[in-house]
Amino acid sequence: MKIVMLIAFLGILASLGSALFFMMRDGRDGKSKTSNMARALTVRIGLSVVLFICVLIAWKLGYIHPTGLPVSG
Repeated sequence: MKIVMLIAFLGILASLGSALFFMMRDGRDGKSKTSNMARALTVRIGLSVVLFICVLIAWKLGYIHPTGLPVSG
């Protein structure tokens, strides 16, 4: 499960990087804008949802445990 979460997180970062690249490159030098940035951000949203669902599944199956804050009394 940790590997799946790591791959999803790296995919999110790669998608953000490609969206930044397309934002800086598209529409310059008289070229028309493309929808590459929107597509990259859509992929990022999808991967974020998958990562969130994986965290919920891992918590429900007992693979990860919430630690919380220590209570000093």
